[in-house]
Amino acid sequence: MNEGRGSATSASPAAPAHHRSEGGFRNPWLRERSARFGGFLRWVLLERPFKQLPPDPDPSVFPVVEPRLVYPRADGAAMTVTWVGHATVLLQLGGLNIVTDPMWSERASPVGFAGPRRWVRPGVSFAQLPPIDVVLLTHNHYDHLDARSVRELAERFPEACWLVPLGLAEFVRRRGARKVEQLDWWNETEVGDLRAACVPAQHFSGRGLADRNATLWCGWTLTKGERRVFFAGDSGYHPEFRVIGERYGPFDVTLLPVGAYEPAWFMQPAHMNPEEAVRVFCEMNGNRDGPPYNRRIMVPIHYATFKLTDEPLDEPPERTRQAWLRAGLPPENLWVLAHGETRAL
Repeated sequence: MNEGRGSATSASPAAPAHHRSEGGFRNPWLRERSARFGGFLRWVLLERPFKQLPPDPDPSVFPVVEPRLVYPRADGAAMTVTWVGHATVLLQLGGLNIVTDPMWSERASPVGFAGPRRWVRPGVSFAQLPPIDVVLLTHNHYDHLDARSVRELAERFPEACWLVPLGLAEFVRRRGARKVEQLDWWNETEVGDLRAACVPAQHFSGRGLADRNATLWCGWTLTKGERRVFFAGDSGYHPEFRVIGERYGPFDVTLLPVGAYEPAWFMQPAHMNPEEAVRVFCEMNGNRDGPPYNRRIMVPIHYATFKLTDEPLDEPPERTRQAWLRAGLPPENLWVLAHGETRAL
C-alpha cells in the first residue's frame, strides 16, 4: 500500500476549497447550508409531528436471499457485487474482496437501545464473508461507520487495508485496524494492483454536537485492470460528478445512494433522490455527445435498511426504476438487488 499521491490540490500553496481555514471541512459548492442543526429541529419538532407520513411496507417486502460468493476470491477479470444492506457492499474484484462502509449492527446509533433500527437483517453475515482485503470508508455517520463492525472486521481480517478520508484513521486504528491510509479528495493510492482514488462528495460529518465537519467525507473510485467501479457512499448532487467520470470513468459498476431524501428542503444538500442519482449515472458514464455506454451498470444503495427520513422505505427503488426508464437506459443495466443478492459481470 502506497502513500496517498496524485492530489489535484496539494501542489498549490493555498488551502483546497473544501478545507475550512479554522480547521475541518466544507462543501465548496454550498453556502454552508447542508443539514444544519436548526433545520433538523424544525423538521423533527415543528414539521414531522403534524405531517401525515405515508405508511411503510412490512419488512417482508424486502427479501433476504442467499449470497453467491466466490471463496476465497474471484479470479482474473471476474467481478461480483453483493448487497449486504444500506451502503455496505461486498465487491469481489479480480482477486480482491472489498467491503464498503461496513454496517452490521442492529441500530445506526451511538447507543444500542435507541436510534434507527434495521428493518432488514444483513444479507451477508460475518461468518459468510470471504477473506477481506480492502475496506472503504466514506464518512463517520453512524449508518456508515459502525464501531462494532469495524472491531469485528479488524479482528477477523487483520491484514485488510483500510482506506479512509482525512481524520478517520485514528478511529479505526483504536478499534484494531492495522493497515490504514487516509486520503484527501483527488488523492490516489494503490493496494497491490488496485488503484483507489478518494473523490469529492457533498455531505457532512459528525458523531456528536462538538465534532461537526471535523473529519472529511468522500466517494471512492477503484481501478483494477480494465475494471472500474465508483462508490458514492452518501452524497447530494454536486458539479464534480462529471469531472470524476471524465478522470476515472466510465465505470463498469456505479454504486449510488437513492434513499433518505424527504423532506427535500432539508435533505437535498446531503442526499440524492432517485432522479438525481440517475442523472449522476449519466453524467459519470455517458458519451459526452450521446447516451451512456450500453455495458455500464448502476446499483442503487442506501435505502430499505434503516428508516432515516420521511419517504416510504419501498419508494426509492420504484422511483429509481421509473427515472431509469425515462432516461432511455437499458432496463437490464439497473441492478436493484435484494439484501444478500449477488450478481456477476
